[in-house]
Amino acid sequence: MAADLSKLKQDLTRRMDSALDTLRREFNGLRTGRAHPGLLEPVKVHAYGTDMPLAQVGTVGVPEPRMLTVQVWDRALVGVVEKAIRDAGLGLNPAADGQMVRVPIPQLTTERRNELAKTAHKYAEGARVAIRGVRRDGMEQIKAFEKKHEVGEDVAKDWHNEVQKLTDQYIKRVDDALSDKEKDIRQV
Repeated sequence: MAADLSKLKQDLTRRMDSALDTLRREFNGLRTGRAHPGLLEPVKVHAYGTDMPLAQVGTVGVPEPRMLTVQVWDRALVGVVEKAIRDAGLGLNPAADGQMVRVPIPQLTTERRNELAKTAHKYAEGARVAIRGVRRDGMEQIKAFEKKHEVGEDVAKDWHNEVQKLTDQYIKRVDDALSDKEKDIRQV
């Protein structure tokens, strides 16, 4: 009985961590005006008859605070990589330079900053919804334990409170991550 409840908490924690990790990955894809390799993570390159992540055709580097470079391993793919970055919807204008693609990171306009902030809020709300869904699943499992008389009413109430505390902690972490990302986006 007690093992089921501790396993339940571990499962809920794992699933909430997963929602938070997804949010962090989504935030990494939002351009903030500073160069970081995660910015090009969502870029897919059509190479060798299939779409593959940019990381599988080259190495992303940050030689300067406002410049990314992609060292393409196969010289024949330089043009394809350049086009994939340009078409990725990140507002970037790459330039081929031998076997390397240089990607200058332009200054963000106020309008673009507002769009990015809205997108960040959308991602954060998605994470909150996912966390609340995990909470709902946990609450339903506790009710099922109670219904089968595996736990008493008092224990079930304590665990409902425990699941709610866990949910509140993760929602706060989402809000903190959003606040940090928004500061990053708004910083000129």
